[in-house]
Amino acid sequence: MLLWLLRGCYVALMLAVAVFTFTFYFADLKNVVGGVFAVLGLLAVGGLVLFTDMREKNKQISTVSSVYFGLLFGLVIGWLFGLGADAICQSMPGAFSSEAEEGRALATRLSALIRVFITVVACYVSVSLLVQTRDDFRFIIPYVEFSKQIKGGRPLVLDTSVIIDGRIADLCDTRIIDTRLIVPRFILQELQGIADSSDKMKRNRGRRGLDILKKLQTTPKIDLVIHEGNAGELKPGEKMRVDERLVAFTKIMGGRVVTNDFNLNKMAQLQGVEVINLNEVANSLKTVSLPGEYLTLKVVKAGDQIGQGVGYLDDGTMVVIEHGRNHIGQEVSIVVTSVLQTPAGRMIFGRPEQRLSGGFAPVGSSGSHQPVKPDEANNQGGNPPPAPPKS
Repeated sequence: MLLWLLRGCYVALMLAVAVFTFTFYFADLKNVVGGVFAVLGLLAVGGLVLFTDMREKNKQISTVSSVYFGLLFGLVIGWLFGLGADAICQSMPGAFSSEAEEGRALATRLSALIRVFITVVACYVSVSLLVQTRDDFRFIIPYVEFSKQIKGGRPLVLDTSVIIDGRIADLCDTRIIDTRLIVPRFILQELQGIADSSDKMKRNRGRRGLDILKKLQTTPKIDLVIHEGNAGELKPGEKMRVDERLVAFTKIMGGRVVTNDFNLNKMAQLQGVEVINLNEVANSLKTVSLPGEYLTLKVVKAGDQIGQGVGYLDDGTMVVIEHGRNHIGQEVSIVVTSVLQTPAGRMIFGRPEQRLSGGFAPVGSSGSHQPVKPDEANNQGGNPPPAPPKS
C-alpha cells in the first residue's frame, strides 16, 4: 500500500511539473511548438521511469547501491578533472584565437566540453566497475547488511545434488520456504557440464537438474536468483573445488547451504556454515512408530540375519521383522520392538504379532472371554458334574 501511495505522489508531481512547463512556455505564444515538445518529453521520461520500476520487481540492493555510488563517484571525479581542464584552458586563451575576447570564449566552451566528456566517462567507468564487483562492495553500506542479517530471512544456497534430486521444487510448492533461493553461477556451470556428459545417466541427471531450475524460476511462490559471480571456468572432475567455492560463497552471503551431499555437509559444518540436509528434513517428517504399536505390512524379502524378513512402510521406512522370513510375500501384523534413527533414515524392528491361544473360550454372543476351569473342560457332553460322594 505504501509503495502504491509513493507511485501516486510521483505521478501527481510529474503532472504538476508538466502543467508548470506548459504554462511557462505557452505564456509566450511565439514558442508553442517548443512548449508542446517539452511537455511530451517530460511525460515520456516520467512514464518510462515508472514503467521500469513496476516491471523490474526483483531488485537487488547491491545493484542499486552500486549504480548510485558509481554515479556519485563519477560526478565527483568529473568535477575535479573539470576544474583542472578549465584552469588549463583559461590560462592560455591565445592558443585558440589571436583576439583576447574570442580566445576566452573558445576556451570556456572547450573546457565545458572537456568537463562533460570526462564526467560521462567517469560515471560509466565507476558504475560498470561497481556493478561487476558489487559482492565485494558491500562493506560500503554496512547498515544494509546488518539489518538484513537481523531482520530479513537468510538466503538458501542450493547445491547441485539437491537441484538434481528435485524434492526442493515440491517443498517450495508447499509455501513453507519464504526466503530467497540462490544458485551461484558455478553451480549452473556444473549442471551444464553434467548435462553435456557422454555418460547417458549423468546426462539425464544434468537435464533433470536444469528442468528443476526452470520450474523453480517460473514458480511465483518463491524468489530464485541466479547469482552472477566471477567463478571462472570449471574443468571436468572438479567436484571438490565446486564444494569449496559453494561453502566460501555461502559464508560471504551469510546464508545456509541446502544439500544432500554428506561430505559437503561435514565440510560446511567444520567451517561454521549452517547446512540444511534435505534427507534429514524428509526423515523428520516420517511417521513416528513407538515400541508396542502394531503395524500391518507386506514382507518383501529376507533380511541379513537368519529368520529375518524385511518390509517397507508407505513412506519408504524399512522394517526388519524377526521370524518373518517364512512370511515373504504375505501381509503380516507386527508389534514394534524398537526404533533406530540413523543419518541415512529411520529403521524399525518388530516381530509378528502373537495372540495367546488355549485357556480362553468364547462365552455368549458378545464375544467376551472367561477362563475355563479344568473340571468343566473335561465335561464334553454337557451333563451336570457328578455329585460329591456321601460320607
